Amino acid sequence: MFCQYRAAMSLTPGLMARNGCLLDRISWQILRSGHDRVVGLRRNFSCLTTDAFHNACVSDNRGDTTGNGFHSPALVTSKCRRKNRRFMTSFDSKLGLRMNFFSTTSGQGQNEVQKKKDIRIGPGLEYFIANSSGTTQNEKIFSKRDLEKLSHPYIDVTDIQGHGRKIYFDVYGCQMNVNDTEVAWSILQAHGYQRTNTIREADVVLVMTCSIREGAEQKIWNKLDYLRGLKNKRLANKNATPMKIGILGCMAERLKKKLVEKEKSIDVVVGPDSYRDLPRLLAIVESGDTAVNVLLSMEETYADIVPVSLSANRQSAFVSVMRGCDNMCTYCIVPFTRGRERSRPVESIVEEVRHLSGQGVKEVTLLGQNVNSYRDTSVMQHTGFPEDDKHTSLAKGFKTVYKPKKGGLRFADLLDKVSQVDPEIRIRFTSPHPKDFPDEVLYLIRDRHNICNSIHLPAQCGSTRVLELMRRGYTREAYCELVSHIRSIIPNVSLSSDFICGFCSETEEEFQETLTLLQSVKYNYCYLFPYSLREKTPAQRKLVDDVPHEVKIDRLQRMVQVFRTEASKVNKAQVGQQQLVLVEGRSKRSKREFVGRNDGNTRVIFPDVEVESGSERGTRGVKQGDYVSVVITDSTSQVLKAIPLSVNTLQGYGNAL
Repeated sequence: MFCQYRAAMSLTPGLMARNGCLLDRISWQILRSGHDRVVGLRRNFSCLTTDAFHNACVSDNRGDTTGNGFHSPALVTSKCRRKNRRFMTSFDSKLGLRMNFFSTTSGQGQNEVQKKKDIRIGPGLEYFIANSSGTTQNEKIFSKRDLEKLSHPYIDVTDIQGHGRKIYFDVYGCQMNVNDTEVAWSILQAHGYQRTNTIREADVVLVMTCSIREGAEQKIWNKLDYLRGLKNKRLANKNATPMKIGILGCMAERLKKKLVEKEKSIDVVVGPDSYRDLPRLLAIVESGDTAVNVLLSMEETYADIVPVSLSANRQSAFVSVMRGCDNMCTYCIVPFTRGRERSRPVESIVEEVRHLSGQGVKEVTLLGQNVNSYRDTSVMQHTGFPEDDKHTSLAKGFKTVYKPKKGGLRFADLLDKVSQVDPEIRIRFTSPHPKDFPDEVLYLIRDRHNICNSIHLPAQCGSTRVLELMRRGYTREAYCELVSHIRSIIPNVSLSSDFICGFCSETEEEFQETLTLLQSVKYNYCYLFPYSLREKTPAQRKLVDDVPHEVKIDRLQRMVQVFRTEASKVNKAQVGQQQLVLVEGRSKRSKREFVGRNDGNTRVIFPDVEVESGSERGTRGVKQGDYVSVVITDSTSQVLKAIPLSVNTLQGYGNAL
């Protein structure tokens, strides 16, 4: 019976990077030796030479030597342990560990204390070997699904199972956070967790957070105060299961360990690229410890995980196609909380949309922090695939802070393939950057009846000088030229935008330029915010947030007023038009009315009456998920009111135009 050498080490990724070759050599030798294995080695280490480790762990010195010679066989006898005690003691002293580097445990099973230690230690060396590129184990190449099962070789499978524990999700922020929550729920559901919609019944409360603005974070801090009270009440009941609180997403990535230092009630902190590790982290906190994993990835896209919807009978779904952002706008925290840009393979996205079509979903929104910079390079990695030297196309007058990217399938390729999955599914996308709108994307939007003629075009500001400070990569003139170019190709396009007021050193005159841009472009919808300084951003390091808060609020109010005035004009111009609306359900204000969205993503309200059915003779009532042809009769700055005409199909309505 052989012993297991255990290393309770957790060193930095930098040390691992400096010793990559050493890790490879150790892995190969351990696999060859067969009789010894190292469990729980989380990172490589710089303080140990290759020869020292080789002699310590894998040299087959079976002779009965004296002195410092290390005996690699099982160390099951007291004689062997005595002969190697000097080496083991000096080894522990050199590494400065609190516990012995090697332990001589038998293979007859481990007690509960040892299991908890194993959980805290983290992934074993064999995990890294199994996950390395081109590695085989027992002459088998593992798929991603197989590797998912091998991701915790250092503890029993039951240790990371939920055993029916109830999870409650509290989601804040953008649509990407909604999709991330569905990914996290898919992972936890596969490990035996159950979901509850009642927070007081939850054994684990996971809060999906947002860091884009200070106001968003403040809402989460307020919610944590409430959750702390629930947790304390649960602790007071000795018969109740203790409640665990977890922070997921961007706020977890931005604040990291500061969260658990400031808010002692938090048990788990998980960044956007670490959701696969949730089962292990939740297993750790069961023993009373706190678990943190906020490691950003250059590759993680969760392409192999099918998100599980949080809502039943949905008509719309979000599909994440890329993650991260390379633009490095000076005000934005996204590159620091979401990491660098990486895109999912086209085929995995098409397959997910096909799956949603089979579930009856009628509208799919493609998601990404910079969605139209999508670039699938996975096809370039296959032998024989021709190398594509074509640079990424930018809109006229736009530039980037990074060098032009070569090769890969672009956003136009993705839109083309996704729109062909089901002609009865509407396709939307958000959030794009204005620079990534080459003509091939615009013509595809115009020509495909199921790609909505709705484009989000974030301007952020109307002043060229402020845009330069923001590092947006364009001038006011270039932006306005792009708007004109889009409308020349797609005359009936609906435009929306983002604006920030009160950015560093913005003057009143420069703010007036933002107001005139709102008046000239005439957006259908806008997201308007006062500037909120975020730590770690270039603006925080290099600029001065010198616009007083009261001035920001005043400018925001004026910006909102101008937008609503112009939006009222845009909506009023649609009165009398016939439009196709996807019904979302009953109106919140009246159960006798339905609400849906038109092609331009504007809400449309109409009465619940029987209408003609395009596929059936006679009339019938409208139901959720129907495409209904309506005539617009009235409008406000926010909604359109209409009279329903008939139930239709997306393809049939498009052909009739």
